[in-house]
Amino acid sequence: MQQHLFGYMNDNYGVLLHCPLTGKTAAIDAGDADAYAQAAEEKGWSIDEIWITHHHGDHTAGLSALAKDTGALVRGPDCINADGIDNTVTVAHEDKFTFAGTEVQVIATPGHTLDMLNFYLPDEKLLFSGDTLFTLGCGRVFEGDMMMMWNSLCRLLALPDDTVIYGSHEYTAANADFAVTVDPDNAALKTRQAEILAAREKHLPTVPTTLAEEKQTNPFLRATDPGIRAHLNMAAASDAEIFAEIRRRKDNF
Repeated sequence: MQQHLFGYMNDNYGVLLHCPLTGKTAAIDAGDADAYAQAAEEKGWSIDEIWITHHHGDHTAGLSALAKDTGALVRGPDCINADGIDNTVTVAHEDKFTFAGTEVQVIATPGHTLDMLNFYLPDEKLLFSGDTLFTLGCGRVFEGDMMMMWNSLCRLLALPDDTVIYGSHEYTAANADFAVTVDPDNAALKTRQAEILAAREKHLPTVPTTLAEEKQTNPFLRATDPGIRAHLNMAAASDAEIFAEIRRRKDNF
C-alpha cells in the first residue's frame, strides 16, 4: 500500500491510501473536499472509499461533496449518515472489512469524541488514529472522560511496536515543548525534540510516527514510567491518574 499525506486547513493532515495492484484508493477523513480532490488528482488516483474517524467538522466538512463527486463508499460512525449521503456503511469497534484485498480492523477510541474510530491494517502495519493519538501527543478529552481516553490509548498501546501511525494534525512542536516539562530526564525525548524542530523549520511533516517512538517519548503513553511519576510526585497513583494529570497539565500549558 502507498500513502500520500497532505495538509489542509491550518494544521490538519489528510491521507490517501492506495493499492497499486488493484488501483483502489481510500481517503482518511474528508475535512476539505477540494484538498482531497486535488491530492487525488496530483497522484492520478480515484477515491473509491472514504473512512471517517469522527464527527468534528475539520474531518467531515467536505464529506458530502467528496462522496457525491467521487461516488465513494463511506465508512465510519453514525455521523456519516447525515447530509443525504447514500453509499454508507456504519462501522464500530472490532468490526473488520476488506479493502483492496487487505483486512482493515476498526478500533473504537472514545474520549476526544464518543464516536472516535481508528482504522488499523495489520498486514500493512498501519494505523490511522484520527484525533486519538498524535506524534508526541493525544487528543483533548472533549466528550468522554479521562478514564475513557486512557482506556482508548491502552488499546493502541497493545498494537505491535512497528505500527506506523498517521495522526490527523501537525501539533508536534508544541507537543514536544510540553513533553519535556513532564519528562525532563528523557534523553530520547530531548533528541527527538531537536529533530522535530529541525524538520518544522524546513516545513517538513512530523507525521507519520511509530508506536515504538511514541512509547519511548510520548508522555501520554508513559504513565508507568518511574521518572514521570517521580517528577509529578505521584509515585503511588494509578496509570489512569497519571495520564489524567498529564492531560490536565497539557490543557493548561
